[in-house]
Order: sequence, then C-alpha cells, then structure tokens
Amino acid sequence: MDVTVVVPTYNEGPNVAELVRRLAAALDDDVVPGGAEVLFVDDSTDDTPAVIAGVAAQAPLPVRTIHRERPTGGLSGAVVAGLEAAAGARVVVMDGDLQHPPEMVPVLLTTAHETGADVVVASRYTGRGDAGGLDGWWRRLVSKASGLLARSMFPVKLRDVSDPMTGFFLLRPGAVDVAALHPRGFKILLEILARQRLRVVEVPFVFGERFAGRSKATVANGMRYVQQLTSLRFGRMSPFAVIGALGAVLNLAILAGLQGLGAHYLPAVITANAVTIVLNFLLQERFVFADLRDGAYSVAGRFARSFAFNGTEAAVRTLLLWWIVERAVPHPELVQAVLILVAFVVRFVFQSQVVYRPRQGADVTEPTPSRARPGL
Repeated sequence: MDVTVVVPTYNEGPNVAELVRRLAAALDDDVVPGGAEVLFVDDSTDDTPAVIAGVAAQAPLPVRTIHRERPTGGLSGAVVAGLEAAAGARVVVMDGDLQHPPEMVPVLLTTAHETGADVVVASRYTGRGDAGGLDGWWRRLVSKASGLLARSMFPVKLRDVSDPMTGFFLLRPGAVDVAALHPRGFKILLEILARQRLRVVEVPFVFGERFAGRSKATVANGMRYVQQLTSLRFGRMSPFAVIGALGAVLNLAILAGLQGLGAHYLPAVITANAVTIVLNFLLQERFVFADLRDGAYSVAGRFARSFAFNGTEAAVRTLLLWWIVERAVPHPELVQAVLILVAFVVRFVFQSQVVYRPRQGADVTEPTPSRARPGL
C-alpha cells in the first residue's frame, strides 16, 4: 500500500460519500500504483459509522473504519490510532468535511517523494495558500495569532512551518515516534512537530468551505489549545502556574476588597484563602491533573487532601503574615503576595505526588476531551 488517508470523523456522515468519491478520483493507479486506502477513525454519536459502511461497500478503493466507543485523546487521539493502524508507506491526515481538498493529496505525495521530507504540511499561509474557508475575520485572526504563538514558543522546531495549526499533512510513519505523543484536543501536528526533530516542507493550499454540517470549534477548544501549547513547552507546571497566578490575583483582590469594606485583615485573609483554595482545586482538576484522576483517589478524597494541605499551608502563611505585618511591614497585600509565591513549588509537589498520585495497581488512562474540528 502506497498511502493511507486517515480521516478522523465526528458526526460527519453527510460528507463521507463525496469525500471518498473525490479521493478515489485523485488517487488513481497513475498516482499511487501501489494502492491507496481510506481509514476513517470515527468517534461519532450519530449514524456516521453506518454511512461509512454503506459507502465502503461501493467505493472503488479500500475503505476501513475504526469506531471508538471512548474517544480517548479527542481528535488527536483518533489520528494517533489511525497512524498505528495505517498500512500505507505514507500517511495523509485530513479533515472529513472537505475543507481540505482531496485533490491536494497527490501534491503532498509528489512533494514527499521529491524532497524526502518526513512531514509535508499543507499550509494556508505560504505561497498562494489561503484561509478563506474559515468562518469570518475573527476565526482567521485567531488562526494566525495561534500559529504565531506556537512558532514563538518553538522557534527552532517550527522555523520552517508557517501553519502549525493545520490538520492537513502527510508524514512518513517510520519517522514519527508515536509512543512519544500525548494526544489531547485537536492540534496533533503541533504535538508531532514539537516533540521531535523532523524534516518538514510546506505546500500551499486553499482552505475551502465545509461541504455539509457546521464547524465544531468552540472557545473551550481554544482554551485547550493554550493548555496544550503551554504543556508542550513547559510541562504540567505551566498550567498549574497559570491557575496559581489567577488564584493569587483573586486572593489579593478579595483581601483588598474586604479591607475596603472595613474588615480586619486577618478574617479577610482567611476568607480569601478559603475561596481561592476551592477555586484552584476545581481548575486544577480540569486543566492540570485531568489525566491522573482515574488512577488517584476519589474526587472527595482528592478534595479533602488538597483542602487539608492548602488549608494548613494557608494557616501557616496567615500566621507568618500576622507576625510580619504586626512587627514591621504595614502592607499585608505585599507580604501575602511574597508568601504565595514561596508556597507555589511546595503546593505543586504535594498535588502531584500526594493528591494525584496513582493508587497501587491503578489502571491510569487518558481523559476524554470533547472533539472539535481543526479549524482554528
């Protein structure tokens, strides 16, 4: 098999027949004399698997389906599952809604053959490429800004990549260490390029309109992208630090607000600490330690341990605050800020090694993020 086209799908039934028809026309024997196949990795909750089966029965090229009851890793996890199951010497990953034109697949294959690249990226932002299929100026602005942010954080690995956000690319499976990937969300190309050094070339393409259905991109998906990017660059401590910083700002705001209302600084500090401890726990559950929850204590056990430790730490911090303010420094906000910063590393270690430490013999699995199309 010369090429496997991996198409992750989520409720894309109306697009399947047209996608397969155009792929079959583009990948004839002259283009891929060794043969081509289409591999749908489907996480749908509607009749898309049945639609794929019906199309496969009459398609002029092999069509396979992997239907995942549990969409572990979101769209990125679907792509990784496709890479693991692909039979082709080259793998093309593309969207299922025809915004990635099937007629571009031979161009990717020719470029890979001529250059020997490990990855050929179909870019909306090089040469005659165009992102016109994105819905509105705001989506186009977000797309460009997201790509710029990624390239800024990985200036070496992405120096030859103008569109790290694209979901349309070709790769040589043997060049990619699939085991090193930690799929989550929907920006799998960023994950692949950021984790290893690969030879990358780009070809321009015009991002088209959806054939059917609506985009599934949301603000939450954008937040997951930021989480993915910071985790790739800085590891788990990065989102922990962001949440900690937000909690610190809220803590200081509550403290200043209560003092402005006439409250003594000690009960104001206690109130601020209690509110931020609970909020930080909820945010960390969702954005920092989500992949460790299954193997750790129950949510009640995690909250109890987290609240007990953070409450104790906050009590010690409050005593230090009282001792320092009463003796020397007349600005409790400044002292509180310094103490919060000092406690950061200790809290991170405790959360990682105690609250979310997998229980003996626990089977730890990845979380199940919601799916979205790669349209940012």
